[in-house]
Amino acid sequence: MQQTDQAAAEAAGGNENLITQLKNQVSEYMTNPELLLDVAQSLLLALLIFWVGKRIAKLVSNMTGKGLSKTGNELILVNFIKNIIYYVLLAVVIVMALGQLGVQTTSLIAVMGAAGLAIGLALKDSLSNLASGVMLVLTRPFQKGDFVDVAGTSGKVTEIKLFSTYLLSPDNKKLIIPNGQITADVITNYTSEGRRRIDLVIGVDYADDIKQAKQILEDTVKAHELVLSDPAPVVQLGELADSSVNFKVRPWVNTDDYWTVHADLMEQIKLNIEAGGCSFPFPQRDVHLYENKAS
Repeated sequence: MQQTDQAAAEAAGGNENLITQLKNQVSEYMTNPELLLDVAQSLLLALLIFWVGKRIAKLVSNMTGKGLSKTGNELILVNFIKNIIYYVLLAVVIVMALGQLGVQTTSLIAVMGAAGLAIGLALKDSLSNLASGVMLVLTRPFQKGDFVDVAGTSGKVTEIKLFSTYLLSPDNKKLIIPNGQITADVITNYTSEGRRRIDLVIGVDYADDIKQAKQILEDTVKAHELVLSDPAPVVQLGELADSSVNFKVRPWVNTDDYWTVHADLMEQIKLNIEAGGCSFPFPQRDVHLYENKAS
C-alpha cells in the first residue's frame, strides 16, 4: 500500500510539472508572433506524426493478428496481443508528437511509468488472472465443451476468457472461476480423450461359485452394445474382503457413452447375478445377549 501511495504521489507531482510547463510555453508563444508561427508548423508536423504513426500502429497490430490467426491461436489471445501492440505503439507515437511540440518528454515518460507502476500494484491480482488466462489459451489444457474438474469444481466449459473461465455445472448452474485459481491447481479433463474406462467393484458371497460369478460378469459386459471390444473389457478377482469376494469389472467405452453404460451395467449385473444363482452379501452383525445372574 505504501508503494502504491508513493507511486501515485510521484504521478501527481509529474502531472503538475507537465501542466506548469505547458502553461509557460503557451504564454510565451502568445506574446511572440514568430514563435506562434513556429508553433503552428510544429503543430502541423506533430499532427502528421500522430496521423501516420496511428495508421502504422494499426497496420502492425493487424498484421500481427493475422500471423497469429494463421498459426492456429485462439481468437481471444489474438485480440489481446493485437490490442497490446496497438496501444504500446500508439503511446510511442503520442510521445514523439509531443516531443515535436517542444514538450519535455522525459517528464511525460516518468509520469507514464509512475502511473503504470501504481496501476500494476493496484491490479496485481487481476494481472495474475490475466497471465493465467494467457497460459490457458496457449497451453490449451481444455477447450470449450470439455467437462473438467478445476479448482475443486466440476462442470462443462462454456467460455474461456482472459480473467476467468465459465463452467456449467451438471445441475445447470453457471460457475465463474478466476484463471489464477485454475492454473494453481490440478486440472482434470474428462472429455479430452475419445475413450474412457469404467471401473466397477462387484462383490459376491463367499458361498457362491466364483467361476460362475466371473462368467456372468464377463457375459453381461460383453453383451452391452456400447462396450468397446478394443481395448477388451477386463473382469478380475480383485479382493477377498471381509464379507464378500470382490471382482474388478473394467470395460472401455466412448467418452460420450460413459454414464449411460455405467448405469446400464449396474442394473444388468444386479439382475444377472441374482438370476444366475449368486448373491450380493451385505454386512451382518450378530448380537449375543447374556443374562446377568445375580448370586
